[in-house]
Amino acid sequence: MATPAPVKSTDTRITSAIGHWGPRFVTNGVSLTDFEEVTASINSWDDWCAAWSARAAVHEQMGREALAAQRFLSAGEHLQRAGVYYHFGKFLFVQDLAQMKAAHMKAVECRKLAAPYLRPPGERVEMPYEGKWLAGILRKPAGVERPPVLVFACGLDSCKEETDAYEQPFLARGIATLAFDGPGQGEGEYDFAIRGDYEIAVKAVIDYVETRRDLDPTRLGIAGISLGGYYAPRAAAFDKRIKACLALGGPYDWGEAFAGVPDLTREAFRVRSKSATLEEARRKAATLTLKGIAHNITCPIYIMNGKLDRIVPAKDCERLAAEVKGPVVLNLVDEGNHIANNRAYRWRTQSADWMAEQLKAG
Repeated sequence: MATPAPVKSTDTRITSAIGHWGPRFVTNGVSLTDFEEVTASINSWDDWCAAWSARAAVHEQMGREALAAQRFLSAGEHLQRAGVYYHFGKFLFVQDLAQMKAAHMKAVECRKLAAPYLRPPGERVEMPYEGKWLAGILRKPAGVERPPVLVFACGLDSCKEETDAYEQPFLARGIATLAFDGPGQGEGEYDFAIRGDYEIAVKAVIDYVETRRDLDPTRLGIAGISLGGYYAPRAAAFDKRIKACLALGGPYDWGEAFAGVPDLTREAFRVRSKSATLEEARRKAATLTLKGIAHNITCPIYIMNGKLDRIVPAKDCERLAAEVKGPVVLNLVDEGNHIANNRAYRWRTQSADWMAEQLKAG
């Protein structure tokens, strides 16, 4: 494939996405060359989803060819990567909902196809919630009977199709992972709006875990990234079945942060909170808060973010750490951006080791 001539975009949405999200894309499964080529080929945000979907299709085709040839390990790798690419095509592309959903459904399809051939394999689960269901992907570490389980809450623009790289350190340490799409996230964004009282959604997930004889619900932790870094501690404040919590790059009060976030992020929140206007979205953002709630967190908690995060200031982590009542590890990463994806080696293995100790895994 010929490398396209670089395009110097004048669309601030493109430059914002490239400048802010590059480390996240690469650390979560996008080839650096693909990232550079795809972003160099477009000069309008309107072309973003189509460009990423076209590159995703290259990986999907390789996966389907490997599947037809019964090269299952290769098929799983290619299709997993394709799912990540389709996801990044749709992740903030809310101005064209039909195009966004088409890319999203391809992401879901590719990871579903990949799941049986991953190491360890994944299982799609659907958990009852408000008369419908929440979708998740359950993966269990090989050779471990009734492992502890980590429930994984995604963020505003992430979903379970992106989480393979996050899951791997925990699976390697004997912890099952259950990444799920909650209200306003992934497959849940079409039927359910974002909600501040996210503990309701987490309760449905933990209730489901308790029905599984192959998991140990008495050793259950929760992790969340970005806005999920608010959802996870919020749930831990209310549900004492949670024995340990990872809060990764989450806001203390989303309403306070809302005015300062990038335009793409703010508009995505408006759409996924099912708000007609930005003013309505601001009012709903104010319901996502740990004020008067953080002191109810008594389980051990690991709080992390990058010191240079331009979406969630590091002081939010310090504020949460100061108010919880349980044991705290606070890891503010020097030179780290949002969720410190540009310094992932400073927290991914460390937080996985910490969680394994809390859940007595291994």
